[in-house]
Amino acid sequence: MDLILWRHAEAEYGEPDLGRQLTGKGEKQARRVAEWLYQHLPDSARVLVSPATRTQQTARALAELSGRKFRTVDALAPGARVLDVLRAADWPDSKAPVVIVGHQPTLGQVVSHLVADQDAEWSFKKGAVWWLQSRSRAGGDEVVVRAVINPEFV
Repeated sequence: MDLILWRHAEAEYGEPDLGRQLTGKGEKQARRVAEWLYQHLPDSARVLVSPATRTQQTARALAELSGRKFRTVDALAPGARVLDVLRAADWPDSKAPVVIVGHQPTLGQVVSHLVADQDAEWSFKKGAVWWLQSRSRAGGDEVVVRAVINPEFV
């Protein structure tokens, strides 16, 4: 299974937290990364998004480019736990790739848990993507990092 974790792009500060919108820079970041995803995601990929405005706007950049629909999942809201994300994605059993558009520190915790089997908070830049893949090899399961993309490098 492919699990693509996409942190929302740069957002304005303020309250309420769920209503924070992308800045102009964030809109550009979201478009650049959406273009990269559009070129690499298979048509079968599902896109699951936190209900926060900034994640909705980030995912909308991909939807506008590709016509791909996304689904809002309340369990992915700010403060989500690692297991919330993994359950939403049906990790590692989903047959289709899953894109999760979410928040820090949760996404960094998911990467730490899956890649290093640690409960740590790995840094995850705004607008960045970590593309992970679960595979079986030599009788065991492993997680492979397929790509790490930051908006300034696409």
